Amino acid sequence: MSTFNLDNILSQFLIEGKVESVKPLGNGLINDTFRVVTEGDAPDYVLQRINNNIFTDVDLLQHNIEAVTGHIRRKLEAAGADDIDRKVLRFVPTQQGKTYYLDNEGRYWRVSVFIPEAVTYEQVDPTSSRNAGKAFGEFESMLVDLPEQLGETIPDFHNMELRARQLQEAIEQDKAGRVAGVADIIADLQKDMHEMCKAERLFREGKLPKRICHCDTKVNNMMYDKQGNVLCVIDLDTVMPSFVFSDYGDFLRTGANFVAEDDPKIENVGFNQDIFRAFTEGYIESARSFLTPVEVENLPYAVALFPFMQCVRFFADYLNGDTYYKIAYPEHNLVRTRNQQALYHRVTDNYDMMDNFIRTLI
Repeated sequence: MSTFNLDNILSQFLIEGKVESVKPLGNGLINDTFRVVTEGDAPDYVLQRINNNIFTDVDLLQHNIEAVTGHIRRKLEAAGADDIDRKVLRFVPTQQGKTYYLDNEGRYWRVSVFIPEAVTYEQVDPTSSRNAGKAFGEFESMLVDLPEQLGETIPDFHNMELRARQLQEAIEQDKAGRVAGVADIIADLQKDMHEMCKAERLFREGKLPKRICHCDTKVNNMMYDKQGNVLCVIDLDTVMPSFVFSDYGDFLRTGANFVAEDDPKIENVGFNQDIFRAFTEGYIESARSFLTPVEVENLPYAVALFPFMQCVRFFADYLNGDTYYKIAYPEHNLVRTRNQQALYHRVTDNYDMMDNFIRTLI
């Protein structure tokens, strides 16, 4: 996109100062992001094109984000916190008072204030994992009493029963003619499918609450100051009602695997107990005030649920002919499947360890 068009888009927002430059920012896979540098003492900004192919209801998306950031900001103000603009995102309204702009080509845009002297980390180690656990637990804790109703920006995003149905359909249809060669995976997944759908059953029975969760708990979805202290949680597009399992289990799916999710050396897949303990310590410290006994009891299940769910999703896509996930070679989704299958089993091997460790914290 040309600078002229970006300047035109920026003119729709009530930003301060004169724009000096607009340059690409970060390497996000979903939204197009730019840093807007202004002259003088005016703040810099972040301009984003919202990918409405994935987030189809942008009005709902932005309502969720406005409700969450506004609630957190009011709590920080009430607590007398300092440097609040670095501890919660602030979005800039348009000339019409909305926090997003729809251009003439059907693209959605938003602007937030850039947080200065802040960094993100890609590295997962015990220190960053503990900080992540504490930050995401605090995030959930601050939103327990959110008075506004939020919607699902991606409906059924972490619904295991839906993923189970999608896999069964893929097996029955066998669009790519691959079912005969993977009978071992099918049998292994079907053996535990009922148990892995436990969260939805507990919810229907009124035993498991839904909370406002981040639902994309990667270590790089937090901003740190230069001293390594967490400033705030970012990337709020997936903030929506979910089970706490989403935030707890999804971080450990990627953070506690010794290798990447598509590493073909399945023998190297393993469950990093140090990362598990560090993240869990941080999470329990900040979330224990609101977690119910049922939620705590099922945290080990949550750690197993997410590699299992991702295994099912990769496998269904493989059986369907690789129509959803991008692949680098024909067997890519099958490699991902076996990788996550192995991680799931390494996690379940550690159920007793996880349960005992969580009990020491509670």
